[in-house]
Order: sequence, then structure tokens, then C-alpha cells
Amino acid sequence: MRRHLLTTTAAMLLALTGTAFAGMDEAKQFLDKEVGDLSSLDRASQEAELQWFVDAAKPFAGMEIKVVSETITTHEYEAKVLAPAFTAITGIKITHDLIGEGDVVEKLQTQMQSGENVYDAYINDSDLIGTHWRYQQARNLTDWMANEGKDVTNPNLDIDDFIGKSFTTAPDGKLYQLPDQQFANLYWFRYDWFNDPKIQEEFKAKYGYDLGVPVNWSAYEDIAEFFNGREIDGKKVYGHMDYGKKDPSLGWRFTDAWLSMAGNGDKGIPNGRPVDEWGIKVDENSRPVGSCVARGGDTNGPAAVYSIDKYLTWLKSYAPPEAQGMTFSEAGPVPAQGAVAQQMFWYTAFTADMVKDGLPVVNADGTPKWRMTPSPHGVYWKDGMKLGYQDAGSWTLLKSTPDDRAKAAWLYAQFVTSKTIDVKKSHVGLTFIRQSTLDHQSFTERAPKLGGLIEFYRSPARVQWTPTGTNVPDYPKLAQLWWQAIGDASSGAKTAQEAMDSLCAEQEKVLQRLERAGIQGDIGPKLAEEHDLEYWNAEAVKAGNLAPQLKVENEKEKPVTVNYDELVKSWQTN
Repeated sequence: MRRHLLTTTAAMLLALTGTAFAGMDEAKQFLDKEVGDLSSLDRASQEAELQWFVDAAKPFAGMEIKVVSETITTHEYEAKVLAPAFTAITGIKITHDLIGEGDVVEKLQTQMQSGENVYDAYINDSDLIGTHWRYQQARNLTDWMANEGKDVTNPNLDIDDFIGKSFTTAPDGKLYQLPDQQFANLYWFRYDWFNDPKIQEEFKAKYGYDLGVPVNWSAYEDIAEFFNGREIDGKKVYGHMDYGKKDPSLGWRFTDAWLSMAGNGDKGIPNGRPVDEWGIKVDENSRPVGSCVARGGDTNGPAAVYSIDKYLTWLKSYAPPEAQGMTFSEAGPVPAQGAVAQQMFWYTAFTADMVKDGLPVVNADGTPKWRMTPSPHGVYWKDGMKLGYQDAGSWTLLKSTPDDRAKAAWLYAQFVTSKTIDVKKSHVGLTFIRQSTLDHQSFTERAPKLGGLIEFYRSPARVQWTPTGTNVPDYPKLAQLWWQAIGDASSGAKTAQEAMDSLCAEQEKVLQRLERAGIQGDIGPKLAEEHDLEYWNAEAVKAGNLAPQLKVENEKEKPVTVNYDELVKSWQTN
């Protein structure tokens, strides 16, 4: 009790002494120095929004709050610029820790398992939406904003303005996380080479169709073969880039929706139903019933095996030899060095680093020699399926965090995602979360120097790029299985089929343990009986679904390409 009184007294003193140093004067200085015209709100509206933060924060002035995120440019900006500004404006002292993505999940798990308040808020991937919904240890933000957190919920938050709202909404219709940053994995290519008349002529003579953005994997493979080994601008060129080291980052390479690009799972946005892009099937109550084809899943089905086979073939045949021993972070900068023609699986988080002056892939006027655009799809893919992955780091409040600390942290979460700040933050990190930001004139002006990023995010294609969905009942436990299984295929220790057979079996062991424990109640796993592929395919067809699909006899379909400039034009007229 004595300690509680001392803490309360200290907080009161800080609040009283701090009021003269926190408020609208500091808010106006911040707007002048940091925001200016880079906001979707006019100056009067900016000041009104910050006045709300000043008023709402008064009961918490002097509190010291700790939040955590992974280390990317967007979060560095928050930690180094926005957190101090929030403290100056509100009197709430924010410590925003930056650590590795895996460490964020580890801290989150520690708090969930122990009940001790490690951090007051987490920015963790929305990939954990199925975990948060089933374990019920994260605050349901829909109810929080309407009840306990109503007094600290910004009336101008505008949830419908968040383009990733569907990613953080569970099957119960409730929002469990608030998006803070998003980036997608797209197709990257050398626009200058693809538009070289001599190269275009050579390609058409060899393949009988126009060189352009590949619509399907068959065309991607032809383009990789065409460019691989030729000399351009005095450099030996490779037709493809990827990475293959047995490392945790190899897991992201595949859980980040590689199988969906091939055509694994069912139709559905943001994720396939009843079978998602991990190959996990759920029943009508969203209970996971299996991962292997034998239980109606698709993790080891023909589409998944095809996706691994193509990955291995392209990595070994068309990528630089050293790529097989690289991790995600090592492979990321390679296309900027100027010797890669295209990359199927390229994260837009690399955009800022790819447009720096002086790079071999940047023109003298600062415009890029490359473009990004929607990825091609595999032979099993059907219209209506997701086509790629979008990372969505999202604010999460755990129930084990005391209410007053959660409220203060929620104020900070809303501050860094507010309309006042989001346009400026997006110019720094290029990780878009709001439609109002995407519509801002400043991004129309900047678009020519960003290689298609703005065009993609403003396009109707964007909705097909989504994070991991709610079929995954325990993301931390299941995600770590992927890199080990895929690593065995990458190293040659197992065939693609053997690797995926092993992966789905390991996933089902986790599902079985969760089912036996009963910890997730009536929304936890309930494994189905086993049957063969033909049985489950017939059941899927009968129900109007796809997965698991039967093996396609000829997996090399007719190649299709499209002109990049025509594609962008078609988005603008739709």
C-alpha cells in the first residue's frame, strides 16, 4: 500500500509540475516543425485533434509507458520522433523499444503465458489475429473503444479509413488490433530492360509473345530463362532473385503467402475459406480441422508441392549462386546492385532503399529504372483467391496490462496512426495504413520516384494482398515449423512432397495438442477423419469450393504477359 501511495503521489506531482510543459504550445511547435502541409487534415483540424489528445491525456500525465515493435524505418521514426513529441504534448512519458520481429513475438508470448505486464502495448503482426481471437488474451478493441476505453478513444480515429481493417477483424466481427504499418510482397522488374526495343525483339523472336509483366508463372519462367546469363550494361545478368538458407527468415518466405500465389487453398478475401493459404482447413464454426490433404487440408496438396518445386527450380537455375546460402536480410539489397532482371517475391519495405541517388537502378533524375506490380500466379490459382502477402504490424493491448496503463498506451497508438500525422509518417516509412493518406496530393507528386508503389496501393488489385488469416490458431507455434521443413527441401535433404508431408504432419501435432488441452474452447481445433485426396476434392467440389485440388497434368500453362503502362492505365480508368 505504501508503495502504491508513493507512486500515486509521484504521479500527481509530475502531473502538476508537468502541465506547464505539456499542451497546445508544444503541439503547435510539433505541427510547425514536423507536419506542416503533410497531413490529410488542414491546420485547424490538426490542432483540434491534438487538443483532444492534450485533454484526454491529463489523467495520465507523468505516467511512464513502455511499448515495443520490430525495427523498421516506420517504427524508428515513431520511437525517435513521435514518441518524444507525444511526451512533450501530453506529459505521458513513452519508451518505444525497437527489437527484432522474433523478439517481439517472444515478449508477447511471455506476457500471455505469465500474466505479467512486460509491455503496455505491442505492435505485432496481424498474422496473430487467429491467436488473439482464440486465446482471448488481447483486448477486443471494438468493445474496448465503446466501453472501458471510450474516454481515451479519439472521435476522429475513423476506423473505416484503415485499409487493413479486415486483416485485424476476427470471425466474431470484432477488431482485435489496430494497423500501424503495412507493406506487401510484389513482382519487381527492370522496366528499362523490358522496354529496350532490341531486347523486346529478341524475346518475341524466341518465345512468340511480347516481353512484359508476367501474368502467370509460365511467363515468369520464360523471362527468367531469357535474361539469365546475358550481359547488359557490362554486367552478367540473372533472371531471378530469392534466398534459400535454412534460417527462420526462410519460414516468412513461405508463410507470407507463397502457396497462395501458386493456387493453394480456396477462394476468399482476405483469406481462403474453408481452406486458407497455409493449407489449414476450418469448419463452419472456424475450428481448424486439419492441415494435411488426408483431413481436407492443402499444405501437402498438389498446389503446395508445385509451389515448392518452382521455388527450388528457379533458385537453382536462374538466381545468383550465392542466393542459396542467403537469408532474407542478405538477399534484400541484391536487386539494387543492378544485375537482376526480375524478382517474383519482393517486399515493398525495400522501396526507400531502392530509390537512393547513385544506385545502379536509379536514373540521374532520381526516377527508378525498375517498377513493382502485382505478382504473377501459378497454374492452380483461380480468380477470387488472394494473390500475395501484406505485412500489417498492428497495435495490440493485452488484458494483463492494467487499465490505466492500457489507456495511456492506447492514446500513443492513436497518436502515431492519427490523420494529423499519418501522411508525414507514410512519407518516411512508405508503409500505408490509411486511404486518406493514399489519396493525398503529395503522393501523387511523389509517385514517379517510387516505382509503382502508389499506383499499386491505389489499384483495385491491392485487396488480393493480405496477411495470414484466422485459420491459424497459434501463429508463434506453427510459423516456426515452416523454415525447418522448407529448409530440408532447399538443402536437398527432402523432396518438395516429402517436405510438405512433414510440415503438415507437424502442424497437425500442434493442432492435436491444442484440441486435447481444450485451451481455446469451442473455437479451437477439432481434427477431422482421414480420407484420400480424391475424397476430399470431391467433397470440396460438392460444396462449391476448390481445395484440395487434384494435380494438373500440364503445370506449364500458356504464358501470358501484359504491358506495364497499359496495366496502370487500366487501374486509373476503373
